[in-house]
Amino acid sequence: MGKYKACICEGGAERAILDLLLDNHRLIFKREDLIEEEVLRYRTGKEFEDRYLRKGFNEKITIYRVLDSRTEKFRLSKAFMHKVDVKNVITAPEIEKIIICNEGKYKEYEKEKSKNPNLKPSAFCKSNLNYKNVKSYSFVKEYFSDINVLVNALHEYRRISKVRNNEMSIWDLLQ
Repeated sequence: MGKYKACICEGGAERAILDLLLDNHRLIFKREDLIEEEVLRYRTGKEFEDRYLRKGFNEKITIYRVLDSRTEKFRLSKAFMHKVDVKNVITAPEIEKIIICNEGKYKEYEKEKSKNPNLKPSAFCKSNLNYKNVKSYSFVKEYFSDINVLVNALHEYRRISKVRNNEMSIWDLLQ
């Protein structure tokens, strides 16, 4: 693992969860270990490369990408590929499934999904749990304001998730 670390999240809900875990010292890295001491929001390798890799870091950077897509690539120029170690932290199908786990509604969600295979966890949270802003940073930060509730929900999410051998989940980032 490199001396430098970056944590990149695709959305507000993911960023809120990582911020809560960082602020409560529950991750395998500290906020002070991160580039700019914050969770970043970059979708592409090119954006990250332009903003950070051209600064001349003299050691490898470990990048933790928290995203729900298993197929989205983090493409960098050949000149920078050797300077990073990318670790994909998968939250498929969506991070909102953690809320469903916390509410004890996973079986209900699966039953609804069997009737409607396109049902996303966020839509279930909105329609069945009446959480309208389920994807927003502020909602997730308030919802999981008790760090122990978040850690327990992450544990349950990990238990029911289909994490592949080459993947990590947020649970794997906990110390």
